[in-house]
Amino acid sequence: MSANSEPVTPDDLDRAVRVALDALREVPAAAWDGDPASLDWTRWETVEHTCNALMLYAVQLAPKKPPMDGNVPFARTSRRPEAPSTMVRADTAAGPDGLLQVLESCAALLVALARVTPPDVRAYHVYGASDPEGFAAMGAVEVLLHTHDLIEGLGIPWDPPADVCARALARLFPDAPGGASPWRTLLWATGRADLPGRPRPATWRWDGTPR
Repeated sequence: MSANSEPVTPDDLDRAVRVALDALREVPAAAWDGDPASLDWTRWETVEHTCNALMLYAVQLAPKKPPMDGNVPFARTSRRPEAPSTMVRADTAAGPDGLLQVLESCAALLVALARVTPPDVRAYHVYGASDPEGFAAMGAVEVLLHTHDLIEGLGIPWDPPADVCARALARLFPDAPGGASPWRTLLWATGRADLPGRPRPATWRWDGTPR
């Protein structure tokens, strides 16, 4: 986190997941096999990708000696060549309710690991080794952004908690500009929206390294 910001907490991640689940439960059953406008994956596959990210961040923190040279080597597969490669697959027979239960469960594991892991622990991430706060922030951003992707165009209200967005921005995008709402700025920082007077980033990456 920056010197003047509050830390991202496991409670922030939990709140992000709860509001996301509320929105995702409004997705029509027939829409789950459709493609969100901004992604090549189906909505179902996008949730599995989000589950994979949450599980990945949790298992990075789980070993007594977390890995610093790569991810914990779970095997990954994809449903089809265009789909994301994941170590988490939801049983399609369980339907959307089962899919969202998988999402909730993966998030709960990261919340739990972020709560109990000492703050001085570091674990590998492709953008730089991070700490429990960083992984919680990354998990929250994954959930908030991909919920946006999933429900865009479906007419489902979506207004994530401003304080959670502000703390995640401060931690992962410390150079993001001020002057707009934290959620709008987070969308801009990840190439999903415009800000007045600023071109939308063509490429982006967050910085999860400890401050």
